[in-house]
Amino acid sequence: MFFMIDNLRKIYPSLIIYEEGIHDLDSSYKWFMTEENEIIGIYKSQLTPRDISVLTAFLTPYDSEFPPLTEAEQKWRKAIDSNSSSETENVETTRPYRFVYFSIKKNQISPVLFKDAIHELFPEKVPILWENRHEGILIEHANSLQDSIYYEEIIDVLMSDLYIKINFLVGPFKEETENVTDYYSFMIKAAKSIFSYSKKQVANFSETVPYLLIDQTEKGQYLSIREMVLQGYADDEETLRMIEVFTKCNLNISETAKELHLHRNSLQYRLDRFTENTGIDIRKFHNAMAVYLALLVKPQV
Repeated sequence: MFFMIDNLRKIYPSLIIYEEGIHDLDSSYKWFMTEENEIIGIYKSQLTPRDISVLTAFLTPYDSEFPPLTEAEQKWRKAIDSNSSSETENVETTRPYRFVYFSIKKNQISPVLFKDAIHELFPEKVPILWENRHEGILIEHANSLQDSIYYEEIIDVLMSDLYIKINFLVGPFKEETENVTDYYSFMIKAAKSIFSYSKKQVANFSETVPYLLIDQTEKGQYLSIREMVLQGYADDEETLRMIEVFTKCNLNISETAKELHLHRNSLQYRLDRFTENTGIDIRKFHNAMAVYLALLVKPQV
């Protein structure tokens, strides 16, 4: 790699290797990333369109709006992209870690400012791997000496201070990095699935399972299942709302009645009516799960 850079410097004397704290991502340079995740810059005035075309054949253009990768981020990026055991050995595994997917509304904040804001909210600097300018993965390490991080609170701070609309999907803690590439890919796929259907701002990985199952079902089949399960209640917003709250309250009638501002007996009557008309007793877990899956996704008009 050093041999290649030395040869490039003979052609482009302005070439520099980015070093944090020494260089800025000066806009007068065209920036590239090597296979080793090193960032190099060449004066734009020294590059013709043909030069850029040739360089991008073996270097990855680097967007200067992204913060440069830290050493830890470089190690994680290599481990995920290569899926190689030799690379996964280089990342920190002394503490359990988890991937936390995030997505920001487009054009609300630059990646550099977002990273600064996130580092203010965590007790230690968390590696951030960007998929694009508005979504990526935080890598959080467990620390028995710190309080749990609540992503709902992070959202409240970002909303109140920076007016940022953001979603988080929180993955499970892991100790091994053997399947780190699969873990990363799953988080990206699961996040796109749940946030395309759900309005939740913070979700746990287990909550994505129903949505992933729905995504595996053909649209026509899913609509047929919905119709057969919900029957005459498919367009009854009041009843569907009751069922949704009932499942979120863990099939607890008292909590559901309180949430819906109904008398307990009134709720009991409505549940009985639903059972009589559909033959489905949603007070039983397996029935409630079937109905819950059926009403998760509303058919588009």
